[in-house]
Amino acid sequence: MSDRPPLPRDEFVSWLRREGESRYHDQHRVHVLMHQGKLSKLQLQQWVLNRFYYQTRIPIKDALILAKSEDPVFRRAWIRRIHDHDGSAPGEGGLELWLRLAEGVGLKRAEVEGLGSVLPGVKFACDAYVTLVRERSLLEAVASSLTEFFAPDLMSRRIQAWQDHYPWVDAEMLAYFRARVPRARVDSEEAIAFVVGHADTFELQRRCVAALIRKTEILWHLLDCVQAAYVPSTEEAP
Repeated sequence: MSDRPPLPRDEFVSWLRREGESRYHDQHRVHVLMHQGKLSKLQLQQWVLNRFYYQTRIPIKDALILAKSEDPVFRRAWIRRIHDHDGSAPGEGGLELWLRLAEGVGLKRAEVEGLGSVLPGVKFACDAYVTLVRERSLLEAVASSLTEFFAPDLMSRRIQAWQDHYPWVDAEMLAYFRARVPRARVDSEEAIAFVVGHADTFELQRRCVAALIRKTEILWHLLDCVQAAYVPSTEEAP
C-alpha cells in the first residue's frame, strides 16, 4: 500500500478525467465511422442490437451497487438509475427507448429483446462489467460508472450525426440519446461527489482510477467485437 498522501480534490478529479477521456470509446473506429456517416444500415443495426445487451446489464449492476450500500440516503438517490432504465411501468424507461431505436433502424423488437443474436464477445465484455461491480468495493463500483462524465458530449454528437447522415431513421427514435444527455450529467455529478468524498487515501484514489480504466476497456472491447464481425478492414480508416 502506498504511503503517499491523497491527492487534493481537483488533482484527483483531473486524474480521473484524464484517464477516462483518453480511453473513452468515442475514439473507437466504429464510433468514428458512425459519426462520419460511413456505417451501412446493416452495420448500424448490428451496433444497436449488440449494444442493447450492455443496456440490459446497467440496471443489474446498479442493483448490485445498491446492495453494497448501508446508507439509505445513497440508496434513495442511486435507485433512480434503475427506474431510468427499467421504467416505473411497462413501456417506460431507457430499455424501452432503446427497443424503439432498434425498431427505428429496421430491426425486429423480439430479436433484439431476446438477446439470441448478440455476439459472444459482447456478452463476455458486458458480463465482465457486472462481475467487476459485484466483486469490487462500493467505492470502486461507483467509480467505474464515471464514464458518464463523457456521455453527454458523445450523445449530443451522435444525435447530430444520425440526423445528418442517417435520415432514414425517424428522429423520434433518437429519444434514448436525447434523454441521456441531461441524465448522464446528473448521474456523473452524483458519482464524482461520492468518489471524491470517500476516496480519502491515495491507494483508494488509485483503485478508483483503475476501476474507471477497466470500464473503458470493457466498452472498447464491445466495439472491437462489433468491428471484427461487421466492419471490414477495407472500410475507410478514421
